[in-house]
Amino acid sequence: MEHYDQAAYRQPEAGTHVPLLSEKDDTVTDVDSSLPDDLTRDELALPRLPEPELARHYVRLSQQNYGVESGPYPLGSCTMKYNPRFTEDVAALDDAAVHPDRSGHSVQGTLKLQYDLQDYLGRIGGMDAVTLQPPAGAAGEFTGIRLAEAYHESNDEGHRDEVVIPDAAHGTNFASAALGGYDVVEIPSGDDGRVNLDALDAALGENTAALMLTNPNTLGLFERDIEQIADMVHDAGGLLYYDGANLNALLGRARPGDMGFDIMHFNVHKTFATPHGGGGPGAGPVGVVEDLAEFLPDPHVRKTDEGAYERYTPAQSIGKVHGFEGNWLVLVKAFAYIDRLGDAGLSDASAKAVLNANYLAEQVDYEVPLGPFHHEFVASAGDQDAADVAKRMLDYGVHPPTTKWPELVDEALMTEPTEVETKRNLDDLADAFNAVAGEDDDTLENAPNRTTARRIDQTAAARNPQLSWHDLD
Repeated sequence: MEHYDQAAYRQPEAGTHVPLLSEKDDTVTDVDSSLPDDLTRDELALPRLPEPELARHYVRLSQQNYGVESGPYPLGSCTMKYNPRFTEDVAALDDAAVHPDRSGHSVQGTLKLQYDLQDYLGRIGGMDAVTLQPPAGAAGEFTGIRLAEAYHESNDEGHRDEVVIPDAAHGTNFASAALGGYDVVEIPSGDDGRVNLDALDAALGENTAALMLTNPNTLGLFERDIEQIADMVHDAGGLLYYDGANLNALLGRARPGDMGFDIMHFNVHKTFATPHGGGGPGAGPVGVVEDLAEFLPDPHVRKTDEGAYERYTPAQSIGKVHGFEGNWLVLVKAFAYIDRLGDAGLSDASAKAVLNANYLAEQVDYEVPLGPFHHEFVASAGDQDAADVAKRMLDYGVHPPTTKWPELVDEALMTEPTEVETKRNLDDLADAFNAVAGEDDDTLENAPNRTTARRIDQTAAARNPQLSWHDLD
């Protein structure tokens, strides 16, 4: 056994320069950079810590953090539900680690899973064809906008340059339409929180490319006039786009395609329990009706007459929107979730999502002006400031809801408990809501008091973020 020279591996004294060593020798490697001088540095001074201190630091941070494993995460519209760990196990299988540039005949299992997932999603959404390429829900929206553009141009109607969007729509709808080069026509909601048909009729015309709609909408309300809305849009020559953010309210019970939608995206992190947010890889598959299938991104997966699976380019493809077949391992997790739950399990998930939202809405002391709801509800904090309510709820050990939006409800508390929470968890959430509802303004304005970080100046934090430990000196 070779002698271990402890001195050779001793850490440098605090504050000393740590040179970058090459793999071949101990000489300092000079690295030329094209970056401006103010973005580069000549040395890297790292803090000197014993291993136990380093380990305890990160364990403490994990204990101070709150996530879906800690408790309910009722952010309305975000659908932050628990992700079952079996999907992570499936994605970690050796056979899932497939290089994306391998030939089709050598990855038949991979292509079969993609083909089956396309089929699953198509049947769930009532769509005729599905692409798995978009790497996020917002990317799915942008893909849908591009598909609408390609469709209209193929019909010599490239003059259609407007996308109609309700005022309570997700902000990404407005951004996706604008990024696609369209003029956004915003329409107000009616007093009942649903699409104002008169306003829609006035907005539709020969320049309408699409209406982007979420159903149920961001207030948790089902658009009861959806078939009439679809007829109005189609009569004007436009397409109806479905934002899949709230699809988990409809699983196994209703399908966007049957309502008249032509294009939709699936938020697999919301509906099919793949990881959510954090800047990592996501997935936002897009489904379309038959008339738009030929425009889907390249490549697509199909089954040959001989029973094999192959990649191919649709006839009038809009091209790529992401590398290869999208974020493969995220799609594996979505497939595993759907495959394990099956028709009955997905239907049960939507039933519990609706039940939990309506149960919690009945338990909170805050006014809930609209309803009945599907998967989420919006309460009003009334005379209290919704942001103060949210900060005070942290003191009760629960995560607060989305606040201040949609603006149709004063001091909105937009709450989505999701289908995974038990009655006990919902009761605990209601207790926190109700405790805060009875507190005075001074208590709320100084909250939180029992958290690691006290009340934060959010505006200053956004404008002057401290992204390095050096900034904390």
